[in-house]
Amino acid sequence: MRVTVIADSDTRWKWGALTARRIGPDVRLDARLLRGRATPTPRQLAELGIPADSMVEQTAAEILAATSDETCDVVVLSCVGGTVQALLHGFARAWEGRSHRPVVVTGYVGVVYEKLADGLLLRAGADVVLANSADDAERFAAVYEGVGYPTTGIVETALPFLGGDRYRPDSGRPFTVTFAVQPSVPENRADRLHLLRRTVEHARRHTERDVLVKLRSKPGEHTTHIEENPYQKLVASLDPPDNLKLVYGTMADVLDRTDLLVTVSSTAALESLHRGIPTAILTDLGIREALGNHHFLGSGCFASWDEIDDGHLPQADPLWTAAHGVAGADPHAALRSRVAALLADPELPPLSPYYTLRTAPGYLPGILARHGLNPKGEPVQGLAPREAGPVRRAVRELVRNSARTAYRQGVQRVAPVIRRMGQL
Repeated sequence: MRVTVIADSDTRWKWGALTARRIGPDVRLDARLLRGRATPTPRQLAELGIPADSMVEQTAAEILAATSDETCDVVVLSCVGGTVQALLHGFARAWEGRSHRPVVVTGYVGVVYEKLADGLLLRAGADVVLANSADDAERFAAVYEGVGYPTTGIVETALPFLGGDRYRPDSGRPFTVTFAVQPSVPENRADRLHLLRRTVEHARRHTERDVLVKLRSKPGEHTTHIEENPYQKLVASLDPPDNLKLVYGTMADVLDRTDLLVTVSSTAALESLHRGIPTAILTDLGIREALGNHHFLGSGCFASWDEIDDGHLPQADPLWTAAHGVAGADPHAALRSRVAALLADPELPPLSPYYTLRTAPGYLPGILARHGLNPKGEPVQGLAPREAGPVRRAVRELVRNSARTAYRQGVQRVAPVIRRMGQL
């Protein structure tokens, strides 16, 4: 089986590639990395350690042209909702008249705590829309039923990167607390400093413990979300003790030596809960939709740094974990079964996104235009892919690097200053 994964960030490449492996462990895996602000760097890809049989970086138009000409069995769209919508329309147009087309799979890379209707309707049209838990499957079905869209494409599964050994306390090493940070939650500098300051204070109070700050990316790199106030820069002003360390690497490796996972609302909490590691969802900044920690209501995992300082180790409610995709013998069986049934169909119907020029004439054209497509889902004339020679490749790389640098400076330095001036 040949699977093409289209991803627009390091996190989404991880989700898409591992989802492909859950469909079949021996699939041929072709990676198409969407060119943009969050395109994974070589370092990020190497850190994830998920090999592909082929890997190229392309624009949406180039991806559509390449994938429509290739013979593949499954296409996994591991992108933001707007990109998924644009590609659905692009593929629908590119595959017109074909007697057989690939199966299209999409879903979410983690906890769905905001823009539920918006994100789901942008993904409507794929053959398979993955729900990472029974709770998600129920919510997804309610949205599709609410607009009269078929729910047959919703398939309950689990996050593909949940795994690892069950937690067992290790008396041979120091008790280890890991604070898993997030690029966009919380967003403002004051809240981030509060959480980081409390992490540093915990390390000072408990010199017998190792305290790790698990970082997502190095300064200048982007993941799924923009990070305006990197923790690496903030921690320098706090004079952290020797038992506090900043760490990179895969979350799985860090969890191998973690005795307590602390976070605001990171998907890392689900990885930790899956292993049975005590997991604290921080309440220091409140329990709010904007933070995403409301997703864990009923889990039994809420705690503040004050409680953690006093030795509290939250214990998750097993009924909550079972309903939220953390437990299960083979959570990917339904995915494999659904894909196999679709592949066996001699002629799949055309892709049929919920949004069309009739249902969303003021919304859809803008989404398509942002990805270089006209309202029919065709690449805009003049943006069609062409083979780059050595000079064009060198110039393009120079321009891209300069643009990324300018964008990064704007996001990390100029924008915060403008916001502060606006508050004066």
